[in-house]
Amino acid sequence: MEKLEGKVAFVTGAGSGIGLGIAQALAAAGVKVMLCDIDEAALGAAVDGLAATNADVAGVRADVSLKDELRAAADETIERFGKVHIVVNNAGVGGGGEYGEWTDASWDWTIGVNLMSVVWGIEIFGPLIESHGEGGHIVSTASIAGLMAAVGPSYNVTKYGVVALSEGLRPQLALRGIGVSVLCPGFIRTQIMDSRRALPDRYGEIEEMNEEDAASEFVQVARAAIENGIDPRYVGELVREGIEGDWPYIFTDTEFEPVIAERFANITAGFDRIRDRTPER
Repeated sequence: MEKLEGKVAFVTGAGSGIGLGIAQALAAAGVKVMLCDIDEAALGAAVDGLAATNADVAGVRADVSLKDELRAAADETIERFGKVHIVVNNAGVGGGGEYGEWTDASWDWTIGVNLMSVVWGIEIFGPLIESHGEGGHIVSTASIAGLMAAVGPSYNVTKYGVVALSEGLRPQLALRGIGVSVLCPGFIRTQIMDSRRALPDRYGEIEEMNEEDAASEFVQVARAAIENGIDPRYVGELVREGIEGDWPYIFTDTEFEPVIAERFANITAGFDRIRDRTPER
């Protein structure tokens, strides 16, 4: 999509962080944006801030882990703007315990927000993009943890899933005039470490990080890295450029490139071990 001005975008998790940065960058490019978030206060502030710049924006509150609410948000987007060209499945949470500590509720929450909302976002919005015949683009936010298992089990699983879903759908949707990109950010200044602030009541009590884990060197380093991370607005500009250029992968920096390269080297080594063997059939 080389020309974004006048197009319509729907962005989840747009009340703050990466989602807001993307909404800001798209609005600055002349895109009409429907911001979606579970946090009504943050959503209202984000919409008001963008509207003050004369951007054509609106907001809709939705818990994207509930398919019916996401579908209702799509209906409201069409009612407000008439059509949609760009969908950014960005909402995400960091949650879930480590091995021996996780619960069904924490898996359900993390999978619902991080993975199923992406599946449903594509299922719901894909046909809406196809319907007007003008083409479009879908961006789904994974994480650098979608290419290296470096965080918690449920987070890793969902982010790997978003990468796999995006890679698999990219050639299929290209035939339908829809570009597909997966965003794999590193350390960005967001509230991901405080995801429980938006935990729906229906999940009940989800395991909290114990004091020992919260005080661990890994958690403290991660929290500091995020607090001093990349500006979300910069990420938004990368996403805008990625949509315009139809990038398959959108990275935010090269910090973890050596780790990912080592992973692929280990995969190659696995093939090397059996390269000269002839399997029985």
